[in-house]
Amino acid sequence: MKIVFTAFLLLFAFLTAGFAQGTGFSPSAMKSVAADRAITEFDVNGLKVIFKKRTSSPTISVGLYVRGGVRNATPETAGLENFALQAAMEGSRKYPKDVLRRELARTGSSIGGASGTDLGAMSVVSTKQDFPEMWRMFTDLVLDPSFEKADVERIRIALLSGIADASSQPDNALSMLGSKVLTVGHPYAVPSEGTAETIAKFTPADLKAYHKGLLASSRLLLVAVGDYEPDVFKQMVTESFAKLPKGNYQEKAVPQIEFAKATLDITERTVPTNYIKGYFKAPNLADPDYYAMRVATAILQSRVYQIVRVQRNLSYAPNAEMDEDAANTGDIYVTAVDANEAVRLMLAIIEDMKQNLVDKDEFEGLPGYFLTTYYLDQETDIAQVRSLANYELIGGGWRNSEKFIPSINAVTPEAVRDVCRKYMKNIRFVVIGDPKAIDRRIFLPAQ
Repeated sequence: MKIVFTAFLLLFAFLTAGFAQGTGFSPSAMKSVAADRAITEFDVNGLKVIFKKRTSSPTISVGLYVRGGVRNATPETAGLENFALQAAMEGSRKYPKDVLRRELARTGSSIGGASGTDLGAMSVVSTKQDFPEMWRMFTDLVLDPSFEKADVERIRIALLSGIADASSQPDNALSMLGSKVLTVGHPYAVPSEGTAETIAKFTPADLKAYHKGLLASSRLLLVAVGDYEPDVFKQMVTESFAKLPKGNYQEKAVPQIEFAKATLDITERTVPTNYIKGYFKAPNLADPDYYAMRVATAILQSRVYQIVRVQRNLSYAPNAEMDEDAANTGDIYVTAVDANEAVRLMLAIIEDMKQNLVDKDEFEGLPGYFLTTYYLDQETDIAQVRSLANYELIGGGWRNSEKFIPSINAVTPEAVRDVCRKYMKNIRFVVIGDPKAIDRRIFLPAQ
């Protein structure tokens, strides 16, 4: 579920996939990419480590990931992991806040922590020159955070402000409504950012105790990308984390979100326009259908924009997108005064994609855009860290990240039609706006 909270987005701008089609991606380019993928995998006392040497990169990025996300939480502990990871990165006894901030400013490095739907992370980004020092600071924050009262209160105020601000903004309120409706009885029903009630009650002692419980190698994954020697990095990891207890953490499987029938939930609010989102089931990174569904969603996005915005001028920014969760969803989105006509057109576009193959001209016009997007999204070390971690924890293993280009390249118009039929059905709509402006017969045509 996608809800926008600034502190969360600073750490988790999860990968946006791209693809190449036909002659848009040459064999020589494939060799070039493969040569750059010098990935080493090793184990330090049960801690799995993935290291990618990226020659000539000016920075080194590291993410220490916590498995489970909201599967580790209950309604009473909602937001505890996110709070703890953020507060842990504020300072340690050896590196208190003032010392930490001074060194980060001097070196231009960054350190942060957060937790989301499927995973949490603590991260560090620095130049190669400053990495040994930044690694010492980062690992000290991980292993011995101080959770000073003043630091905890500052984070608490920011989190509470983010929660209040999200519910006041119609777009974020729409996503929150969608999450609430879709995730009844599901682990995702527990918000990773917490609630005003839970965030207000957590004490520094609560954060410290929870954070200590995370420090077991079976709960963690370490991913690093940069121009560094793998053997040197392995020695650094061993010196820092070899004494962690292994623990016996067993990650729970994520059940799929229910889409047995189409639904419509409306929240009345006096706003200038109606805010609408319609959710449908989508395959996740580990599913072979993922690649065809990404292409289908991109085509849907293009058609929705062209027809609803350009041709009919019904909305400024209609959209279609697909998330990256373990229990994944896609959606169509629109803000419109004439909500019924906008949704009617969007559903007609989906129906057309179910019945007819995408025209050759439209299909072949996609490679340049997707290939460019893919490489732009892989430009930084931290983006590649996130991609490797997503594939390792959600996508069936990091090696599958290397299959992305050829898998997308193999998508056919027939595959696009088939995934539209399989997934873009029983659409579950949420609306914020005027209930009188909504014709249920259009939103729920089969009922």
